Amino acid sequence: MADNDEETPPTAIRIQKHLDEAMALGEYVNMAQIFHTRTEFVLDSMFLPPQSTTAKVVSRVILSPVQAKFLYRALGQNIQMYEQKFGEIQLGPPGSGDPGPILH
Repeated sequence: MADNDEETPPTAIRIQKHLDEAMALGEYVNMAQIFHTRTEFVLDSMFLPPQSTTAKVVSRVILSPVQAKFLYRALGQNIQMYEQKFGEIQLGPPGSGDPGPILH
């Protein structure tokens, strides 16, 4: 038996990412639709032009339930850091019942 019975922490893996020029420009979105099945979550990011009733899906992200929960946590942590630095993000009048630009 080794002198140190404690488990060795996993070594961090450095992931390199490739971001082509078109993807680096990004897409502006002002609404999203989220739906799920037992095995996946689907997030459609959309742009709805002013005075229009037709939204264009500009990106679709498909996640496993585990990855969806990791994304949920990461967004929550980043919103918390943002609000600590810049102040609370206002969603609209309290009690308005407006669900906002996220469709379910």
